Amino acid sequence: MSRPVVHLEEAQGFPMGPGDGSDRFGATVAPLGTALGLTGLGAMQTTVDAGKRAFPFHNHLGNDELFVILEGEGTYRFGTEEIPVRAGSVCGAPKGGPETAHQLINTGAGPLRYLAISTMQDPDICEYPDSGKFAAFAIAPGAGFQDAHLRFVGRLEDGRGYWEGEEA
Repeated sequence: MSRPVVHLEEAQGFPMGPGDGSDRFGATVAPLGTALGLTGLGAMQTTVDAGKRAFPFHNHLGNDELFVILEGEGTYRFGTEEIPVRAGSVCGAPKGGPETAHQLINTGAGPLRYLAISTMQDPDICEYPDSGKFAAFAIAPGAGFQDAHLRFVGRLEDGRGYWEGEEA
C-alpha cells in the first residue's frame, strides 16, 4: 500500500550489484516512487559504497534522469566529461545517445547517497558504451526494473534476422 510520505531513513533498501564481491560495483537502492504510489515518476534512494558505482556507465533512449546528491562526494561521468560532485549537487541525465551516458562514482571515504528521479517511459532501451552492450526493458506489469516483465541484455552482433524462425 502506498503512502503520501516516506522518510528516507526508513526506506526499505536492497543490495544492487553483480553479487560476486565486485571491487567495482556495490550499492543499496531503496525504491521510493512505488512506495509513494507514483506511476509516471520513478524515484529511489541510492547509497554507494566507497570506491564503487551503483550501475554501469549507460544512457537511456526513453527516459530522463535527475540525481540529487545528499551525502558524500564523487565523480559524475557524463558523456566524455568527469565532474566532481558533493552533497547539494544536482546532476541531469537527459535521454539520448552515448553523449548523455552517465554514472556516479563514489570517490570519497564514506558513503555516497543520492536520490535518483526519472520519467517512467516503458519500455526503455539502455546502451552501455564501456562494454558495447544494450538492454531492452519492459517493466509493466512488474513493479520495477528488478522484476521487469521483459529484459534482454545483448550486443548488436547477437541479433537475429527479422524473419528468422518464422514459418513461411
